[in-house]
Formats: sequence, C-alpha cells, structure tokens
Amino acid sequence: MKTWPIYGEITGPIVMIGFGSIGRGTLPLIERHFKFDKSRLVVIDPSDADRALVDERGYAFVHQAVTKDNYRDLLTPFVKNGDGRAFIVNLSVDTGSLDLMKFARELGALYVDTVVEPWLGFYFDDKATTADRSNYALRETVRAEKAARPGGPTAVSCCGANPGMVSWFVKAALLNIAKDTGVEVATPTTREGWAKLMQSLGVKGVHIAERDTQRSKNPKPMNVFVNTWSVEGFVSEGQQPAELGWGTAETWMPANARTHEKGCKAAIYLLQPGADTRVRTWCPTPGAQFGFLVTHNESISIADYYTVGSPDAPEYRPTCHYAYHPAGDAVLSLHEMFGAGGKKQPKNHILDEHEIVDGVDELGVLLYGHAKNAYWYGSQLSIEETRVLAPYQNATGLQVSSAVLAGMVWALENPEAGIVEADEMDHARCLEVQTPYLGPVVGRYTDWTPVTDRPGLFPEDLDTADPWSFRNVLVH
Repeated sequence: MKTWPIYGEITGPIVMIGFGSIGRGTLPLIERHFKFDKSRLVVIDPSDADRALVDERGYAFVHQAVTKDNYRDLLTPFVKNGDGRAFIVNLSVDTGSLDLMKFARELGALYVDTVVEPWLGFYFDDKATTADRSNYALRETVRAEKAARPGGPTAVSCCGANPGMVSWFVKAALLNIAKDTGVEVATPTTREGWAKLMQSLGVKGVHIAERDTQRSKNPKPMNVFVNTWSVEGFVSEGQQPAELGWGTAETWMPANARTHEKGCKAAIYLLQPGADTRVRTWCPTPGAQFGFLVTHNESISIADYYTVGSPDAPEYRPTCHYAYHPAGDAVLSLHEMFGAGGKKQPKNHILDEHEIVDGVDELGVLLYGHAKNAYWYGSQLSIEETRVLAPYQNATGLQVSSAVLAGMVWALENPEAGIVEADEMDHARCLEVQTPYLGPVVGRYTDWTPVTDRPGLFPEDLDTADPWSFRNVLVH
C-alpha cells in the first residue's frame, strides 16, 4: 500500500457544494491528504443519488440546491460551524461562482472551484447577446472583483484539469523547450518574466490538445447524452460561442469572429457554438486529429497571462484555445444533439469506472511555432491506472479532482493570496501534488503542422507562409 502524504490541516468546516462525478472523486482525496474535523464536513447537492458514499463516512448530507436566493442562509451555519478557517469546495453546476467566492471571502473562508459558473439560466438566455454569454464575460466579472478587493482570503478560480492543470503544464513545457533549444534561463518569478520567456522562445500559440479514448462495454443508446464527465457542464459550455485567445502572429480572422470592446481584450469569439466548431490539432497517441473548439477559461487566461505590452496593442500575445476530442460516445451525443437543432437529449449518463472497458484521457498542451516546431506536454492517464490510484472516478475525473486537491493544498499554504487563477500559482508545487495521480506525464516533439498531409483533393484557402495560422487550424 502506498503511503500518501498529509499536506496540512483544514482547521474549520469543509463545505462541499456539488456531489456529481467530480465531487465523488474529490472527497476521498480530501480524506487521504488532509487532517480535518469529520463532524464538520458537509456535502450539499440537489441530487441524493450518491449520498450513500457520504452517509457511510458519517458526514452530513444536505439534499438541496444552492441558489441565488438561498445561498447565504443555507451556507452560513455550515461555514460558521465552530472555530478555525472553513474551506468551501465548489464543484457544482448552476451555482454562481463569483457570489460564492465573495461570500467565502467575507467570512474568511478559503475557496476553490473548477469554472466560473453562473447561476441557473445564464447559458441558455436567448435575450442575452453572444458576447454576454461568453466565458470572457464571466471571467471579466472575477477580474473586476479581484481588482476591487485585492488580497485577503485565498479563492482559487478555475482549478480543474482544464482550466487549471493545463496552465501548470504550459510553464513546465516552456522550461523544457528552453532547455532543449539551448536557452539558459532561470525559472521566472513574475507574470512579465513568464510572458517574456514565451515570447523569446518564439511560441506562436498553445492548443489545449486532448484525446479521450475511454469506451463503454455498452453501446450508446438513442436519446441519451453520454460523457465521461458532467453532461450539464459539457452541454452548457459546448453551446456557448467558440472562444480563443487571439495572438499577435495572426493575420487573418474568420468572417464571423468578433472582438471585445472592454476588459483584457485577449480573446475573440465566433458566432457559432464551440462544440460544433472543429479545429486541427495533434496528440502523441493519435497524431493529427480533429478537436472541438469548446470555450474554456484557460483559452483566455493563458493568452492574457503571457501578453507582453499594452492589452490594446500588445507587443506579443499567443493564440490559445481548446482542441478537444471527447470520448466516442460523447462525440455521438454531440452529433445527435446538434442534429436535433441543439436540443439536448432527455437523459444523461456519465460513464463510471466499472462500465469502461479501456482507454486513456490524453490531456496536455501543444506549444507551437518555436525552434523545434511543436511540443506536447501532458498526462496520459488510463482507466486501468485510475482504478488503482483512487476510487469513484474515471481517468477524466481523476485529472480534475487531483487538480482540485492541488489547488486546495496551494490555498492552504498561501491563505492570504486573494483571488487567483491557475496561471498565477506556483506550477511546480501544484504539479508536485498532482502528478502522482496523472499516470505518465510526458513531453513529445512533432514535425506536424496544420498543413501537413492534407489530401489535396479539393482547393483550400491556406496560409502556406505560416503553417500555424489559425486560418489553417480552423476546419472551414
């Protein structure tokens, strides 16, 4: 049996909001790695489907939704239950992350979430503009709160696998590329230092390049959306506009692309849903592949973090976007949903560790345009390894829950850091905590570019002078 490290003591209550696939996987990691008062841990969820896992441990379970109207009255007694500093772990959907973050900090509690989640109704509000429904807009609300109230109790925003872990991978990849290209550099200690390093290495952009090959023993039924993680979360973000950090190397923009007039100005959006927008990318196992340009916070935060110069007219900024090839059943589910006019199937199903036959979630960052062309760095976690490492989750879930663990450790060790994103955290410390749960963490160089091995059977509008131009990445 492996002896797992205890990273510290949570001296106050632990309030876990949400007990879906990620909550189920995170709970045993909290038990494994922290000292805490078990009588003051509470799990709150509108579904009691898995409450047996909570009951058998002797924790409190509240079968109720956290809403905009009730969150203060509902949560305050739990957060103020006894002495010490509480920790709010928000792993739910349809809960306003910003309000919960502000609430936690008002009460002196630590806080972590995996996404800037809005209250119920935001994603499908047909009265809102496309820009208003974007992740850019959601992130800007958190940035405004951070600017208005700097410092104070630590609240870690967007700390799952992606967003989250992938931002730590970017920093590790930059140091590896520097070493492999003979560039002597000390590890930067500031945002400006990291941005200058990326610029000096000639990195034009970053794909969050993922391939999930986990497959079920049972074929996908009709009218069921099947996924390896939250169906509600995937459908919500998949029907938001496609968004990407927009780099200074780009000379062409899609006709249906739009820019933002306010904020960090690091990103653009397309007038089409991300889960119905395909891009070309590369992962080590499949090689060249299609991915979906699903909007994610890291697409914007990475482009913003590595900007050199004024946001209005930057000297340098990388292009950055998600390029996600989900599990086969999820791809079929997307086709079925969009084929029905975007109306989601009436039933949801998340593949658990018992029904998956085999497969790997290969999730990493592809840094491109530098002296060695492109470099993928990331996790190749299999379902078989996951079953050995931790209970109640598949490979996709463990990549997320272990990042939540790392975020909690960092917050406990840096309790007065204010509101932070993963890009701003100590990547080495976070990966030190997380890597034991990631399977092989590997780096691979490739000569592939988006203009490599095109079939040539039809005329294409390509930018051959710059193979990594977004014109060549986007599947028209």
